[in-house]
Amino acid sequence: MIKADALHKELTVGQLSARSGVAVTALHFYETKGLITSRRNSGNQRRYPRSVLRRVSLIKVAQRLGIPLAEIAQALSTLPADRAPSAADWQRLSQQWSGELDERIRQLTLLRERLNQCIGCGCLSLEGCPLRNYGDVLGDAGPGARLLEPDAATDTP
Repeated sequence: MIKADALHKELTVGQLSARSGVAVTALHFYETKGLITSRRNSGNQRRYPRSVLRRVSLIKVAQRLGIPLAEIAQALSTLPADRAPSAADWQRLSQQWSGELDERIRQLTLLRERLNQCIGCGCLSLEGCPLRNYGDVLGDAGPGARLLEPDAATDTP
């Protein structure tokens, strides 16, 4: 039987690292960015509440989805600091990121299709490549990968 006080025991940074699979240096980085918090004991060592395990898991999942740390930090700032994120919290955050992920998927699909056209021709011809920008005509439309934008995705010779 698990003692009640064992469930509330704080974790050292090494224990948190071992349990979460995240390097100690990454945990320190997360802390400097305000993603997680710890308290210092009398020996000035970090101690993390067990609820931080779920926060770290949430951070890692969001990172794997390609969510920038700044957006993860903003999302975590909307959660209560005194408890682990709940399933309802994750539902709300995932809905918030869903549209952004759909757009990223759309852009990557478009890129893949255009790359397949180039790979399909076998020569990467400047005459037929839909990803080229002959004479830098798209430079007037603004910075960035203009051919991947839906309104600028043209094969301008």
